[in-house]
Amino acid sequence: MIWLTEELYFPDPLQTEPHGIVAAGGDLKPERLLMAYHNGIFPWYDDDQPILWWSPDPRMVLFPKDLYISKSMRKLISKNVFKVTFNQSFRSVIQGCAAAKRIGQRGTWITDEMIEAYIELHELGHAMSVEVWQDSSLVGGLYGVDLGTVFCGESMFSNVSNASKVGFISLVEKLIHDDYKLIDCQIYTEHLASLGACEIPREVFLSYLPINTSL
Repeated sequence: MIWLTEELYFPDPLQTEPHGIVAAGGDLKPERLLMAYHNGIFPWYDDDQPILWWSPDPRMVLFPKDLYISKSMRKLISKNVFKVTFNQSFRSVIQGCAAAKRIGQRGTWITDEMIEAYIELHELGHAMSVEVWQDSSLVGGLYGVDLGTVFCGESMFSNVSNASKVGFISLVEKLIHDDYKLIDCQIYTEHLASLGACEIPREVFLSYLPINTSL
């Protein structure tokens, strides 16, 4: 296990432990987070653990044009039950994700430290939120890191059936319009697979990432 210090550094993401851990320690400062994402690395840890940095192989991704929308979802979207916005309430979305109850998960990995770190990243223009509203209530959403041509999804929540799915579909349609190459979904879930996401080798995923730029 490689332990990070204050030095702004990550080891080669191709050289991980069997489960995909690249390193531990360090901090969640914007510079380090951006370096991580541009190298295919993301933080994921419980509040009783040190910061753990991951680069799993294979990697779950969605090529935007592979998005699958079922007939039932198309009907729901056409009814305009929900309103979708972007970057209107980042803090509320990440807090909603942190509060979401997930089957088989104890507590949340979205710690207070992580919430504040990603809010700062959002304020610097490097993180995006999608809000899903029903009437005037926020009922779902998602957030992630925006690398310009690749969107790295972090988490989503839904307080009303299909709300987060509508938000995700709206995001993908926006990214198609803006000519994004890839959406990073990190690890396999049936929910993401049902929307057209698939697993690809980590080395292939890394080839899509843009070169890191300074803040």
